[in-house]
Amino acid sequence: MNQIEKIINENPALAPCRAAMEQIVSAIVTMHRAGGKLLLCGNGGSASDCEHISGELLKGFLSKRPIGDELPMLDGDIRAKLQRGIGAVPLPSLSALSTAFSNDVDPMLTFAQSVYALGQKGDVVLGLSTSGNAKNVVAALKVAKAMGLTTVAMTGESGGEMKKIADITLCVPETETYKVQQLHLPAYHAICAEAERILFG
Repeated sequence: MNQIEKIINENPALAPCRAAMEQIVSAIVTMHRAGGKLLLCGNGGSASDCEHISGELLKGFLSKRPIGDELPMLDGDIRAKLQRGIGAVPLPSLSALSTAFSNDVDPMLTFAQSVYALGQKGDVVLGLSTSGNAKNVVAALKVAKAMGLTTVAMTGESGGEMKKIADITLCVPETETYKVQQLHLPAYHAICAEAERILFG
C-alpha cells in the first residue's frame, strides 16, 4: 500500500483529494529527478506548514535515505550520517528579504520577489492558504506561472483565487481555518512520504 492510501485510510475525509495528492507527488518526483527544488509560501499557520514540509523533504522522513557511495572524499563518519534530500525552500523564513522588500517596495509581493529571484526551470512553487485567497501567495503563483514553473495550491474547500491559477490544487473539504489546517497536515505528510518512497525506496 502506498503512503497516500495509508493516510486516506486513517483520514477518510481526504478521499476526494487522492488525485490531487498523487499529482503533487508526481510533480515533486519529476522536479527532483530534473534537479529542481520546491519553493513554499504561506502565512501564519501555513507559514509553519512550509517549514514542516521542508523539514520532511530535506532529510529522511520515514526512511533514513543513506547517501551510499556518494562523496567518496568525505570523512566516513560524516558520510555515513548524511541523508539524501529533496530540495525545498520555505520562503517565509527569508526574513531579511521579506522585511527589506516589505519596507522598500510592497509587502504583498515578498513571496513573488522570492519566487522571481530563486525560481528556475524545473522548479515547483507550492502555495498554502486556507481560503485560497491570500494576496501574497496568489501573487507568488502568478509570478511562478509567468516563469513557466509548475504551480501547486493547497487550500480549503472552495480553492479561492489560487484554484484559478495553479496547475494542481488540493482543496481539502473544510472551510474553517483550523479545520483546513488539520487536514493539510496529513495530506502533506502523505505527499512527502510517498515522494520519499518513490525516490528512495
